[in-house]
Amino acid sequence: MRLALYRYRLPLTRPLMPGDAQPGKREGPTQKSPIREGLLLEIDGQWGEIAPLPGFSRESLDEAEAESLACLEALARGRAIAPRLPSVSFGFDCALRRWPPAVATPPEPCPLLQGPPLELLAGLDDLARAWETAAVRKAKLKVARHATQDELALIRRLTERFPALMLVLDANGGWSRAQALAFCSRLPVGRIDYLEDPCADFADSAAVAAASGVPIAVDEPLARGLPWHPVPQLAALVIKPTLVGSLARCEALVREARRLGLRTVVSSSFESDLGLGLLDRLAAEWAPDEPPGLDTRRWLAKGLLAPDGLPERDALIRLHRSDGHHE
Repeated sequence: MRLALYRYRLPLTRPLMPGDAQPGKREGPTQKSPIREGLLLEIDGQWGEIAPLPGFSRESLDEAEAESLACLEALARGRAIAPRLPSVSFGFDCALRRWPPAVATPPEPCPLLQGPPLELLAGLDDLARAWETAAVRKAKLKVARHATQDELALIRRLTERFPALMLVLDANGGWSRAQALAFCSRLPVGRIDYLEDPCADFADSAAVAAASGVPIAVDEPLARGLPWHPVPQLAALVIKPTLVGSLARCEALVREARRLGLRTVVSSSFESDLGLGLLDRLAAEWAPDEPPGLDTRRWLAKGLLAPDGLPERDALIRLHRSDGHHE
């Protein structure tokens, strides 16, 4: 069995969460240095990515690296493995998976808008030209990060400028119940596809949805293993495999969504271009009719893949070789 583990460092075009830190809120990933770090795993020519997202994953990259090396040592000795860290489970599952034959390509990823509202407003003309060419009908906007009036003004201008546009809003659990209710009471409900995690506690999110009529989606409770349950306003389950963990657990959530009549959205955690390619394949398999949340490639100043679609090993730091020795 050919085994290898590599570490990568990718420059970003901007910090992942610029200006998003708030009192009492988790620090956004890569606030100080616009670098994304992660691991690439190779098993007999098949690849996986292990890239905990700082501020969101429960494990650090060093912890993921240590468990990955232990798993590789076990595999080299013919032993079964059972990774416990979510990012490690995802990476090994991808590298060991028997992928089905190619399926239909899913819709284009939902464009992601993230940053200060005034900056986004200033770029509406450029956005309009790009979206007209791409026939964009849905976009995702991060909220609960800046002044409420500024975020609502941006939503108002977006819905005025793009009359056919539906908005996905993502609060990352950043509001209290009262704050979320105040925000939702001023939304154009008919133009909101759904609001992801308005509150950290699902009971609060459900109460906000019931009171406001705004459809909601569950994201972070899935990744953190927190309780949730179907409510009339629940529209979708947002699955981030890097945070959720094993593909078996992800597939169980996909089946549960189908059973409940909910939509499934496969979403990224700012993985490299290799990881995004894996997520795109999973989205095509699990939710072929739903635009995935994979519009994070723009944050990468460069990629890891060569023209042949395989990682450029010379740009990686090798941590493990097939013979089990370390460098």
